[in-house]
Amino acid sequence: MVRVRFAPSPTGFLHIGGARTALFNWIFAQSQKGAYVLRIEDTDAARSKKEYVDEILNSLDWLGFHWDEIYYQSSRYDIYKEYADKLLKAGKAYISDSAPVAPSGQDAPTAAQVAAAAGGQAVILKIEPRKIVLNDAIRGAIEFDTSVIKDQVLIKSDGTPTYNFACVIDDALMKISHVIRGDDHISNTPKQIIMYEALGLPMPVFAHLPLILSKEGGRLSKRKGATAISEFRSMGFLPEALVNFLLLLGWSPGENREIIESAEAIKLFDLKHVNKTAAVLDLDKLNWINNQYLKAEPSDKLTEEVIPLLVEKHLVNKETADRAYIRSIVELFQARLTTLHDFPDRADFFFVEEPVMDPKAQEKFLKSDLSREFNMFALRLKTMPDYNIAAIEDEFRKMVAELNMEPKVLIHPVRVALTGKTIGPGLFEVIYYLGRERAVKRLLKWVKTGG
Repeated sequence: MVRVRFAPSPTGFLHIGGARTALFNWIFAQSQKGAYVLRIEDTDAARSKKEYVDEILNSLDWLGFHWDEIYYQSSRYDIYKEYADKLLKAGKAYISDSAPVAPSGQDAPTAAQVAAAAGGQAVILKIEPRKIVLNDAIRGAIEFDTSVIKDQVLIKSDGTPTYNFACVIDDALMKISHVIRGDDHISNTPKQIIMYEALGLPMPVFAHLPLILSKEGGRLSKRKGATAISEFRSMGFLPEALVNFLLLLGWSPGENREIIESAEAIKLFDLKHVNKTAAVLDLDKLNWINNQYLKAEPSDKLTEEVIPLLVEKHLVNKETADRAYIRSIVELFQARLTTLHDFPDRADFFFVEEPVMDPKAQEKFLKSDLSREFNMFALRLKTMPDYNIAAIEDEFRKMVAELNMEPKVLIHPVRVALTGKTIGPGLFEVIYYLGRERAVKRLLKWVKTGG
């Protein structure tokens, strides 16, 4: 049975690189009907924090990477010490600041004794010089020369296991069949292979994912795309869109497709088709993908997703929000949204008595006196027998024709007066959904006395 694991260290939040690794493990497990194991590697007590654990778990859950089993390394110290004891007794490891220990049965010091020794001592694995060839599931054959690898610490002087040792023990005992991780771990692989062999444990298949580079070509950093998944969530990206984006960082469904949902990707995914070359983090592509998913989102669902954002900006009341009205406004903006936050930012004028005016828009379009035109249009809106989008447009076009004006000369000033903005949905839809009373009131505000 295929068993994979994602093993984050809770010394920071879950970022793009870690999320991509989590996704490729999860989707491979799904494609093979296998198990997806989550292992929290929290042996660094000084740097591991509960807030990071919580953020990692919440982000994985939000992305939909639901795990079958979960383990915490901090609760497994006795297991690591037990296996260190075996290597000491077999003469394959030794205690720090001493010569290698010869096998001596029950007389060999245990890892627990070593950790408790005055001053603290470490358990170290002896490394013999030789060649190791790894048949990587993504990269093919990779050769290592162990003569450049120093003897490896297994248990540190404070009694905690090293990363490589704990990783090997856990992967073996958890029956991990495939270790899928970033290629920054390639240097750890020969060390782990040596440990597997020294312990006589079955070895998994290794698959190393390509690096993710910034758009400028360097490695990711806080200034270059290494954004926490929770931040993408708070910025208004949909989890489905972010998963789609992550999939394309090292894999492609073929036929130049950019949009693919997880269910279909599961059917197509194969480790052999993962790219060997580095992936480029193009956030413009993420914006485009998110727009595609927002456009395809059922408006009822999208309405429920934006209501908390409207509440947060005090544009609606959570208890009394008119969902039918909000859905109508959502449908006006849906095709133009890049993130969920675009909606309250762009549609705020529908939910307030007075729109927030863009000073540049006012200067450009409301500087001239349009009292006569605004007053005339307001009066027509007020007295229209049928207040609907088609009738509003018909009335407007009849009026500008009577005034011998080009429609565009008046459309922009009317838009700015009604919305405070220069761009938005169609003007006649805006007038309809604002409602007759508010539309008239906002137009008359710009009519000078006697105009």
